[in-house]
Amino acid sequence: MGSSPTRPVIVQSWQRVAMSGLDPGVPVDNFRVEDVDRRSRLIVAAAPVLDDLAQELENTGFSVVLADRFARLVDLRFGNREVRTRMERLGSVRGRRFREEDTGTNSIATTFELRSGVAVHGDEHFIDKLKGLSCYGHPILHPVTKRLEGVLDITCLAADDTSLLAPFLVRAVRQIEERLLAGAREAERRILAGFQTAVQRYRGRPVVALGEGVLLANTAAVDLLDSADHAVLRGMAVDAPARSHLNLSSGQAVLVATEKTADGSVFTLEPMAHRPVSTAQRIASTPVLVHGEPGSGRTTAVRSMIGSEYVSMDAADIADHGESSWVSRLDGLLTASSTVVIEAVHLLPESVARQVARGLRSARAGIVLTCGPLAELRGEHVGLVSQCLERIELAPLRNRRDEIPALTRSMLVNLAAPRELRFTPGALESLAGQPWPGNLRELESVTRWVMKTRVIGDVTVQDLPESYRGRAHCRTLTPIEQAERNAIVEALRLTKGNKKDAAKHLGISRTTLYNAIRTLGIFAPVSRI
Repeated sequence: MGSSPTRPVIVQSWQRVAMSGLDPGVPVDNFRVEDVDRRSRLIVAAAPVLDDLAQELENTGFSVVLADRFARLVDLRFGNREVRTRMERLGSVRGRRFREEDTGTNSIATTFELRSGVAVHGDEHFIDKLKGLSCYGHPILHPVTKRLEGVLDITCLAADDTSLLAPFLVRAVRQIEERLLAGAREAERRILAGFQTAVQRYRGRPVVALGEGVLLANTAAVDLLDSADHAVLRGMAVDAPARSHLNLSSGQAVLVATEKTADGSVFTLEPMAHRPVSTAQRIASTPVLVHGEPGSGRTTAVRSMIGSEYVSMDAADIADHGESSWVSRLDGLLTASSTVVIEAVHLLPESVARQVARGLRSARAGIVLTCGPLAELRGEHVGLVSQCLERIELAPLRNRRDEIPALTRSMLVNLAAPRELRFTPGALESLAGQPWPGNLRELESVTRWVMKTRVIGDVTVQDLPESYRGRAHCRTLTPIEQAERNAIVEALRLTKGNKKDAAKHLGISRTTLYNAIRTLGIFAPVSRI
């Protein structure tokens, strides 16, 4: 590994990299390349500046690299063919991500981590193959939002290092930032034009336009939406279909028409009439099954469906009362009551499940059963639920991310929280990015925790439990992506967050694991190994 670094900024970077499980001897040609949008705002703004830099560096041993806000290389310029060949052999190719956990300490990854300019000289690189280089990176910040838009880097052989790299690069970054500002003003004009067109075309309907740091809404939208709904719409702007359904935080269902622009999205909302569904006739004609994962709100769904006029039997009570006593009481209720709810039938012993199935055939009462996921049922339990021709499946919370604003508001009301306590859009977006293995029960626990730590005012991301903070992953995952996400989360749990061991456990490379963690919105624990 060579001598250890002495500069604090480099020492701290090495410590972060070591905690990720990266080995200094890792090959530099083991990486994944992603698609790059050559029309992105950053690339368009930077292109003329990079053209000028390329002319100044022609026939020299220097290269200039532009990375976007995801630390992904999006434009590269080389002083000569030899420099291009050298840099490509070291992994500097368009579409590759340069993050500390997979490329170690360098002027792109470390600048991205610190949001400030960093020089890395020779042996200060963590990866052995990069130690022959010197480089300087400087962050590109949006002049209005102050958000990190990317990193500009200049690299050369360690022998060609010079103190002039920093001011040379800072001047170029300032030029890119000025062009970003001019482009932002033009983008705002395009979003405004799209908003005005939609308002005129759909007179009277709520219209919202969202862009980079821009939110426009007509009067109808202001009356219909609140900040929590804005957070959901911003998440939908990533990959929402042209038409979709959405439940607002007020409970109102709307049909959303989405029109993408070059710089944002315009949403036109159409409130949908609420059509209450009567369940009395369904329960009278056939037993109804409410099924879903633990914590998905089975009991709450039953109450919402049939009200409070019913008698409940819980399979968990068999342990206290005994099988014969429990079955005897149920038999009496099935002939004397109007509606009987049998909770958690998946917990019934096999023999009891068989008796309950037999009792349902002659029952006079309306019957509602609740149980866990159907795929987990076996034996007599399958036969029991097969009598329920009417079934209501409760989706897990991870597949109901658009409902999180309404759910948190409802929970605050039910928990008697002060009216002034509210979750900000940023906090709701962070919550939407969680896997929620405990479903509604887990969300309620988080809400209770917040109420204990913040009595009044806006709940920001920093007010959430530490493990629930982070970048939101708002789009709904496909079944395959969800299975992949679950496998990675389990591997990280088994290895206590050690990504190197988790990748080995999954049989994939560390680079593939890191890409999946970011793509699937996984908030991995920091390994102490």
